[in-house]
Amino acid sequence: MTWIRETPDRAEDAIIELIPLKGTLLPSLPMKTIIRALVLTVAVLLGFRAVATTVIPPSFDDLVSRAETIFQGTVVDVRSEWTGEGAQRHIVSYVTFNVDDAIKGHPGARITLNMMGGTVGSETMEVTDAPKFKVGDRDVLFVENNGTQFIPLVGIMHGRFRVKQDETGRDVVLTNDGAPLADVNQLGTNERAATAGRAISPQEFKQAIQTRAAAHPNP
Repeated sequence: MTWIRETPDRAEDAIIELIPLKGTLLPSLPMKTIIRALVLTVAVLLGFRAVATTVIPPSFDDLVSRAETIFQGTVVDVRSEWTGEGAQRHIVSYVTFNVDDAIKGHPGARITLNMMGGTVGSETMEVTDAPKFKVGDRDVLFVENNGTQFIPLVGIMHGRFRVKQDETGRDVVLTNDGAPLADVNQLGTNERAATAGRAISPQEFKQAIQTRAAAHPNP
């Protein structure tokens, strides 16, 4: 079973699988529940409908144009908690970033993204393909619909790019999966070509974003 969230203009390119729960409900044992999906009642609460689809990598144009905010930041806090009542109860994580560089929009000096899923005590809820963050992570993020979209990144994991040092100590840009980002123009069209070759620097990436945003401003 799959669920996809719709927006007024288009359906999000995100697949969420519903799989059996793992763990035990015996009171004498700790329960670790791994949910790689949203249960039906949570899906209904958040406006999902049943559609069979896959995660479609957005093009670079889509990333830049759809994002309301683009920034480079450093994770300073990750906090997860239960929310909702009864059958609609689920886990939400609040990931807070110090904004190192605002590339598009006005994120302010600090921004918190609301992400579906996370771990509270011995219970974990995971959304398929959602990026995972920890304190100290450095990222360039393409944000849309924060607070209303279950993962507020354009194309889910495709809206997160890691900033790390390579073996020479140079800062480089990687995809969420850790592949080097070599050619932004191949994103969404030829992922193999996009990640083949020398990784670009954060400055090169931000310059490309700013150039594309200036050429295609949002209406």
